[in-house]
Amino acid sequence: MEDSRKTYLIAGGNSGIGLATVHRLAAAPDPCRIICAVRRPGPLEFLRGVECLPFDATVAEPLSAAALPDRLDGLVYCPGTIELRPFSRLRDEDFQRDWEINFLGAVRLLRAALPALKKAGSGASVVLFSSVAAKIGLPFHASIAAAKGAVEALARSLAAELAPAIRVNVLAPSLTDTPLAAPLLSTPEKAEAARQRHPLRAIGDPNDLAAAVEFLLGAESVFLTGQVIAIDGGLSTLKPL
Repeated sequence: MEDSRKTYLIAGGNSGIGLATVHRLAAAPDPCRIICAVRRPGPLEFLRGVECLPFDATVAEPLSAAALPDRLDGLVYCPGTIELRPFSRLRDEDFQRDWEINFLGAVRLLRAALPALKKAGSGASVVLFSSVAAKIGLPFHASIAAAKGAVEALARSLAAELAPAIRVNVLAPSLTDTPLAAPLLSTPEKAEAARQRHPLRAIGDPNDLAAAVEFLLGAESVFLTGQVIAIDGGLSTLKPL
C-alpha cells in the first residue's frame, strides 16, 4: 500500500531550531514521515518514527539523491554558523566555512532533493534560514551576513524558477536561544543585553521558529513564496522611542 503521509526532509534536525521543528512535526495531528539529514543523530536516535541519513554540508556531494525517498513534500535546511569577529581578523577560511555550511550546503541538498520535491505536485515547500544580519548592518557579522544574503537571493530566484510546483521561503531570525548561540548568552549580563537590543525585550525561542516552519510547510501558506520573513522581535524594522 502506498504511504499517504507527508514526507519532510530536515537538514540539521538534531539541535536548536531543527530539533524543535522535528519535535513539532512529530507531534502534529496528521502523522508524517520525517527524514533528518545530520552529521550525528544525537537525540534523534530516541525519537520514534524519525529516520536519519548521514549528511555533511561541507562536502561536494553531501547526500545522494538515491538515498532519498521517491517523493518529498518539504525540505528544511537548518545548518548554520555563528563566528563573530572583526573583519580584520576574518581569514579566507572563515568566509569559506560560512559559505559552505550556510549556502553551498543548501544548494547541494536542494539539487539532490529536487526530483523528489517535483513529484509532490504543487504542494512542495522549501524553507531556508537567513539572519537579521543580512538585512541590517551589525558589527562583526561580515562573513555570516554575506553568506545569508546569498541564501536570500537564492530563495527568490528559485521561487520564481520553480513556481508553481515548489514554494521557496526564508526565515530570518535574530539571536535565538540555541546551542549554537550559547557563547553569546553564556552569562546573565550577556543574555540581558541581548534582550534589551530587541524592541520586544526578548530573544528568539526555537519553538517560535519551528511553528513558522510548520506553517510554511503546510497548506495554510500555499499562496506564499519568494518571501524572507523576519522573526526577530522587531529588531530589523523597529526603533522604539
